[in-house]
Formats: sequence, structure tokens, C-alpha cells
Amino acid sequence: MAITINPISPVAISIFGIDIRWYALAYIAAFVLGYIVFRRLMQRHDSKFTLSKKQLDDLLTFVILGVIIGGRLGYVLFYNLGYFLSNPLEIFAVWHGGMSFHGGLIGVITATFLFARRNHINVWSILDLMSVVAPIGLFFGRIANFINMEVMGRPTNVPWGVVFNGDIDIPRHPSPLYEAATEGLLLFAIMFCLYRFTKLRCYPGALAGIMGMSYAVFRAFCEIFRAPDAQIGFLTSWGLTMGQLLSAVMFFAGMSIFIFAIRKK
Repeated sequence: MAITINPISPVAISIFGIDIRWYALAYIAAFVLGYIVFRRLMQRHDSKFTLSKKQLDDLLTFVILGVIIGGRLGYVLFYNLGYFLSNPLEIFAVWHGGMSFHGGLIGVITATFLFARRNHINVWSILDLMSVVAPIGLFFGRIANFINMEVMGRPTNVPWGVVFNGDIDIPRHPSPLYEAATEGLLLFAIMFCLYRFTKLRCYPGALAGIMGMSYAVFRAFCEIFRAPDAQIGFLTSWGLTMGQLLSAVMFFAGMSIFIFAIRKK
């Protein structure tokens, strides 16, 4: 028997006529909590770099811009290019939804490279620490996806299949929750333990490479239960999705970074 859920309004609260959406709260929670964890780990005695308060605030600004710009452009290029070529102004309408993690990742890496170069800091040490806090944002983002009934799963007969009242009466995998659990909670636990209890942080770039590979594996697995994007569908006759294709590229990129980090003197 499926679990029936009443749809949740995408608007969390309204203040003086201004709607604050769950997506906005998810981003705020991710950035605030990520900032706190990043600062705590950076202030440890075994940290490989130290940032001043101003530098840390500047890095947060770079990261926010990288997430928003990269995530939006990634969605435009990877998932719905034809539509946005016909409706170019919609590219800026981020409140209509449509963000790509892989695009956001590229944006964050680019922004971090620019920040590190500007401040003469080893970029890979920063990315290693950011790889620990990144799953926090993934967790909150996937919870917001579920609330908005987005990127839901394929039809299923499992007992925990979900049906939203007023939607199509077909139980579906709650795939955003699968991703919140694996790409969010589990990946954070793995990255935190690797950073805290191993010497991998002594090899700048190693943890960033592991995070890339681990996320790719979790995302490819969850895509098995997630319905493909309606505007794309399956890329092959045997069921390859765009998310799996991008994750495959990400896996090999992460593996290359890891090997380079371990071998580099």
C-alpha cells in the first residue's frame, strides 16, 4: 500500500506580502550550516590553510555566485537548451525552478579557483574542505525537491511508494529522499570521517577527488529509481539518463584528480 501525502505549498511563509519559498530556505540553511562547519574544520590545528574573517566572507560570496550561476547555466545547457534558446529571458527566471548540481559544481570550482588565485592559497586544500560541507547543501536541496514534488521517482509497488493527493494516482519512488539520504547524509558522514580520521587531507585534492567519485556513484544509483527528465527522456534504449551520463564524466574526473593528488610530491 502506497503512502498518501497531502501536497505541501512551495511557499514556506509570507512576510508582508513577500513569499519565501522552501527552496530559498533550503539554500539559506545550506550556506549557513556549511559556513559554520567549514570554519570549524578550518580552525583545527591540523588544517592546511587559514582564512581571515574577510577572506571567509569573500569565499562564501564566490561560492554563492558559483552555485547560482553555474547551477542555472548547467540546467540550461544540459537539460533544456532548446526551450531556453526560444525563451532566452527565462534563463534569468530562477524562481521558476531548474538548477543542475553538475552545473553548480562547475560554478563552485571555477569560483574557488578565482578566489584562491586572488588570495594566493592552494585551491585544492580549499576544495578538499568544501567537499566535506557540500553534502549539507545536497541534503537540503533534495528535501526541497520532495516538498515541491520535483524529480520524483518512477512508478513502483514498494510499500513506501508515495502518492500526492490531487496528483496522478500512481505510487512513485520518493527519489529525492533517496538522494537526500545518500548524496546528503551518507556522503557527509563519509567525507567528514575521511577528513577527520585519515591523512588524506595531507594530499591536496585527494578528498575532492573522492567526493566527486562518491557523489557520482550515489547519483547514478538513485537515477535508477528517479524518473528521467520529461523534456529529455532516456538517452539510450537501455535506459541511460542525463544524470547518469554527467555522473560518469564526474566519476572519471574525480578519479583523475585523486590519482594526481596521491602521486604529486
